[in-house]
Amino acid sequence: MRAAQLKAVLPRELLASVVVFLVALPLCMGIAIASGLPPAKGLITGIIGGLVVGWLAGSPLQVSGPAAGLAVLVFELVRQHGIEMLGPILLLAGFLQLVAGRLKLGCWFRVTAPAVVYGMLAGIGVLIVLSQVHVMLDAKPQPSGLDNLTAFPGAVAQALPSFGWQAGLLGLATIAVMWLWEKFRPHSLRFIPGALLGVGLATGASLLLALPVKRVEVPENLAEAIDWLKPADLLSLADPTLLIAAFAVAFIASAETLLSAAAVDRMHSGVRSDFDRELSAQGVGNMLCGLVGALPMTGVIVRSSANVQAGATTRYSTIFHGLWLLGFVLLLSSVLQSIPVASLAGVLVYTGFKLVDLKAFRGLGRYGRMPMFTYAATALAIIFTDLLTGVLIGFGLTLLKLAFKASRLKISLIDLPQDGEMELRLVGAATFLKVPALTQVLGSIPEGTTVHVPLNNLSYIDHSCLELLEEWGRANAAKGSKLLIESRGLKRRLEGRVRTNTGVGAAG
Repeated sequence: MRAAQLKAVLPRELLASVVVFLVALPLCMGIAIASGLPPAKGLITGIIGGLVVGWLAGSPLQVSGPAAGLAVLVFELVRQHGIEMLGPILLLAGFLQLVAGRLKLGCWFRVTAPAVVYGMLAGIGVLIVLSQVHVMLDAKPQPSGLDNLTAFPGAVAQALPSFGWQAGLLGLATIAVMWLWEKFRPHSLRFIPGALLGVGLATGASLLLALPVKRVEVPENLAEAIDWLKPADLLSLADPTLLIAAFAVAFIASAETLLSAAAVDRMHSGVRSDFDRELSAQGVGNMLCGLVGALPMTGVIVRSSANVQAGATTRYSTIFHGLWLLGFVLLLSSVLQSIPVASLAGVLVYTGFKLVDLKAFRGLGRYGRMPMFTYAATALAIIFTDLLTGVLIGFGLTLLKLAFKASRLKISLIDLPQDGEMELRLVGAATFLKVPALTQVLGSIPEGTTVHVPLNNLSYIDHSCLELLEEWGRANAAKGSKLLIESRGLKRRLEGRVRTNTGVGAAG
């Protein structure tokens, strides 16, 4: 960008970056806590997302940082493998994203069925709510959603005689402020994020009343929060479970990033996103996060939409927001240490409810019952099992639907005006799934019949069906039967070789 152009847009970019910074600050810390990690880890990811990924990004108005969509997965990984294994997993996941971007595979991450994506986000949202209501009471969340649900009455009973109920009120107050601000905020103050307002008021009230609640722990020196990746830890990637975890992080982070980038493109009329470049930039960012032991990152829609609505038109707003995060952590860490953890948990509870998008669920009904069922099954599987299992179930249902659609075949046996001649009419896709039905119809054909099989109404015929037809012709030739395959107009090349000397012919 030329100096004159930069000078013209700089004031607007600076203002937008401040808005994004105010939105990102509580979310970075809250998502880190929801992931079972210190808040500083989330801030480091936000800084890398702004300063590095913001500069390299293929979607210039998208903001990258820690995402609520990965909090559940990270929490489970840290619980199972320890915080020291997060670095190698992120390094490999980032490398996979970088390679995918270089191979121009970005568009393929967007073919994920919307029902699976919405269901995944809904399941994650429910798990975030179930875990963070415990944090709102200054209690420790349980490993799974069901455990959090069953343990909640006990957590409330334990909080009442202690100071946990005070923390709970701060969390509820934060949620109430965010909801009221979203509903009734003046248009002139729309740039002030509700999360910051809620956390700010809750922090002020807790300090004014000297409430004995848990507060954010941020090191005075940011370098203390960095856990450099040890070369010896890379050897752990030989563990198949860690390899699967890296692939899961790479896929989910990439899908969320590119879906977010597509949504951001719909919000403005400026430069369109380069999905392959964006994917590569995310890979670089996650590799850096792995090297310093931070949280994984994705492109995030909440911060990105705030960026667009604040008037940003270039990537400088994203870069500056990372700079503000870095400066705040270095110069004003004592301010962060006064924030109640329960208030940040309230932000995450509110965010979790927003992830359960019932409008998207109802909207899927326009495409039939199966997308709605896939949404619900994916979400419930994530809640009752784990994230990876839920996503795989969602993909399995999607493939099952495709297989069912692709295997629809109408088989009709029609008498022709000529004596001893019939037509076997096939409409749809003749796949191996229809071999039993086709066999049954062929078995009903009288001996000595000449059977015409026009293939022009087929969108596809595979080797198994074609071979079945040929085999029937060979087996019944001695009985005077003859089978004529009429292939004119078939769009796909027939598999197998038609043998004309055994009662099987080809016309056209």
